[in-house]
Amino acid sequence: MIDPVLLFGLALAAGAPLALSPLATALGAALAAAALRRRAGRAALAAAGVALVVSGLRARALLDGAGAAYDGALALLQPPARCEVACAVVGSPVVVGAAQRRSAAERGEDEPPASRIDVELSGGTCGGRALQGPLRARLYGAPLDLARGDRLEVTVDLAPIHLFRNEGLRNATAAIARSGIVASGTIVEARRTSEGRSIDAAVDRARAFVRGRIEATFHPDAVALGRALVLGETDLAPEDQEAFRESGLAHLLAVSGTHLVLAVAGFAAALRAILVRVGPIAARWDAGRITAALCVPAAWLYADFAGGGGSAMRAAAMLSCAMGARLLGLRPVGVRCFALSLAGAAAVDPLVAWDLSFGLSAAATAGLLWLQRPLAALLVPGEGKRGDGGAEGGPGASPPRELARKVLAPLATTLAAMFGCAPLLLMNGETFPLLGVAANVVAAPIGELAALPFCLAHAVLSWAPPVERGCALVGSGALLAVRAVARASADTGVVLRLPEPSPAQLAALAAAIALAWAAERRVRRLAALAAGAGAWLLLEGVATRAGAPRGVLRVNVLDVGQGDAILIDLPEGGAMLVDAGGFVGSPVDTGARVLRPLLRARRRARLDAVVLSHPHPDHFGGLPTTVEGVEVGELWDTGQGEAEGAGPVYRKLLSDLRRRGVPIVRPDSLCGRPRVLSGATIEVLAPCPELHPDRGANDNSFVLRIRYGARSALLVGDAEHEAEDALVARYGAALHADLLKVGHHGSRTSTGAALLAAVDPSIAAVSSGVRNRFGHPSPEVLSRLSAGGVAIARTDRGGALTWETDGERVLWSRPGEPPRPAPGPRGGGAAAGHALENGGP
Repeated sequence: MIDPVLLFGLALAAGAPLALSPLATALGAALAAAALRRRAGRAALAAAGVALVVSGLRARALLDGAGAAYDGALALLQPPARCEVACAVVGSPVVVGAAQRRSAAERGEDEPPASRIDVELSGGTCGGRALQGPLRARLYGAPLDLARGDRLEVTVDLAPIHLFRNEGLRNATAAIARSGIVASGTIVEARRTSEGRSIDAAVDRARAFVRGRIEATFHPDAVALGRALVLGETDLAPEDQEAFRESGLAHLLAVSGTHLVLAVAGFAAALRAILVRVGPIAARWDAGRITAALCVPAAWLYADFAGGGGSAMRAAAMLSCAMGARLLGLRPVGVRCFALSLAGAAAVDPLVAWDLSFGLSAAATAGLLWLQRPLAALLVPGEGKRGDGGAEGGPGASPPRELARKVLAPLATTLAAMFGCAPLLLMNGETFPLLGVAANVVAAPIGELAALPFCLAHAVLSWAPPVERGCALVGSGALLAVRAVARASADTGVVLRLPEPSPAQLAALAAAIALAWAAERRVRRLAALAAGAGAWLLLEGVATRAGAPRGVLRVNVLDVGQGDAILIDLPEGGAMLVDAGGFVGSPVDTGARVLRPLLRARRRARLDAVVLSHPHPDHFGGLPTTVEGVEVGELWDTGQGEAEGAGPVYRKLLSDLRRRGVPIVRPDSLCGRPRVLSGATIEVLAPCPELHPDRGANDNSFVLRIRYGARSALLVGDAEHEAEDALVARYGAALHADLLKVGHHGSRTSTGAALLAAVDPSIAAVSSGVRNRFGHPSPEVLSRLSAGGVAIARTDRGGALTWETDGERVLWSRPGEPPRPAPGPRGGGAAAGHALENGGP
């Protein structure tokens, strides 16, 4: 029979998937319950069903509350404002900016480390507006000596956080629901008015001390690795982050159950050694039980010290269960402790499944609990007979067989953990490391037997400087060796690129596992897994078709912040991309953050055409990452960037595409020649017949009209009044389109009355960001659109717009909403404009 506590814990943890993907999760849960009905009592299944529904409702309520909190931040902080406020530190300071400090060092400059803190603002003003009620924000540039509970008076430039709300990507409000963070900014000035006196504050000051000792004694190249391993601060250089991810070795730097067991086991051994030598205690009490009782708070304190991540907290819960059993004189059961750790975490936070570190930790533990023994029996000679009287693998085993056992047993353990984590790894990355097993076999012993123990010992040896330096030397060497393995493995490029699993595929996987779990015979288990694989492949076909629909033109005006990015699904299954967003001077890469994940989710490996409307960074900044690894038919470029110089990113983009053999097409080859591209007609209306040398880049933007049947969309880039007047003079009412992508993010220098009258759109999409300081979209433009009865869809209010047509009927939608008929031209009036401006009714 299946442990009812495990069933209950799994049901509670599934609340987040139920809230985010209700249909797929409910169907998967129903199939799993049907499969398990003979191995779980009716009462257990009923309790699990109730737990799933209650947890899902709680998760949904948290998501709705997060949306309301974010709307409040938009009302206060749009446009971004300088705030003078009082606040309390609610999150441990974390060091950030390794890449920036390294760049400064290469320039011969000294840039001191700074931290990121989470605070709760409780009073003050922002841009002259009074702060109403508490608001949580993430602040950068804070002093490193702060701690939770400290109260500050700060001057900070504050703005709402970017959510990048796009259909097909993850629900962006889940992060707000878990952390409460709705805004972020940079500290201009800070003054501490009082210090925190709680245990949390003491933990943070201990973290600051250990951080200082790591930076003082570790090899400079190993400092960030040491902080990641001991403190959970993932401030690695970008190339190292990529190497650890692609090699499958990221878990060696994550604070996990192994860390906790090693740290608490060391504490327990030292404590027990002391207790057994204290006569009165040893005579009257069981030193083991006293040690177990003290190890429970020690586990939670260490988990908090190590960053308080989901994996550390789950491991602390599991270790507390084991120690609690020891305290009560019981034998700890791994499955029951695992179940209680799931149930406890999900009871406290119904969205805990959203925490990647928690999910990977739970999945790896599940793999070890249920897959390690079968894999060991399959791989290790004689392992299946160990413990039942067989001589194989025992004391009498031959040396070659014993050597094979010692080599293959860790391999079975690595494979079990990797198989457990595979679905989550596919959800959170484009690649699956094929050499991950080999890399783990080499690096795991170095990481777990050398780096981890010596780094943990280093944290408590500041009182013995020679020993501390020795631990730092060995720990640094081990960490650099692990990094070398990660880089070597990643450099091979031997990875498997797979699409992100859809919710339906994950539900099918869960149902198949439940069927295999419930089966009593091996043949039935294999049949269940085969059925699950078949369902996965079938659903992969469904996801591929949904990502490349046939018979419709679908224009996706994406939410990439203050920039443009438009993905167009063409009627015969092709696709084109117009711009890819970008942030000047920001580490946020819209290609990596939005475009690449979206293309992967839609199973898009080719773009028939990529159009750079004009050479400004908020339009091309995300293109290099987007086109990397994607087949590109051709690049349409006005040429102004090469003529006038648009910077190294632009130059490298064109150079890389030319090296790949991608044609670069200029206006003189496009104007006056409508193209039929995968079933849609694409017309280039400007700059025609060629680039206008007397105009700026905005007024030389590509202007495209995309037609399918009787419907069309007009994309005008950043065209301003000069270009608009020329378009109206040349084309007049022939500019008519059902969808207008408003020029220049809704700037007052665009979308003039003459253009609006000529186009006569039913919907206008405004691509602007919540953090823009330009006042986009302009109230004048919004007023003109509303007065003309045009519905307004702003990406900063409600996220992306999806507009699609079969050539006659037009539908539109925003993320999380079902498609609905678009309003007719001039038929909606100001009310329709207001409704869409705020994300739709």
